[in-house]
Amino acid sequence: MIVRILGEGQFRIDDATAAELTKLDTDLETAVDHSDAAAFTAALTSLLAHVHAHSSPLPADSLEASDLILPNQDSSMDDVRKMLSDEGLITG
Repeated sequence: MIVRILGEGQFRIDDATAAELTKLDTDLETAVDHSDAAAFTAALTSLLAHVHAHSSPLPADSLEASDLILPNQDSSMDDVRKMLSDEGLITG
């Protein structure tokens, strides 16, 4: 699976990592739903750190389609709220 972090680039993750991201996505969505700034920052940091720790970056000139697009660390809660679907950032 290819994950894009806005402003950072693309990363290849395996299916096990993708499954783990679903729980982290739920934590992020809950923080946004409750407008909890501290929980939002912690959840976004955890989500992105998990991608960084369990992925392989793709070359900058790679043109692969992204299966998942995540906000970057500097994204505001409002930015993330606009990206969320009824199923969170990660659908399916």
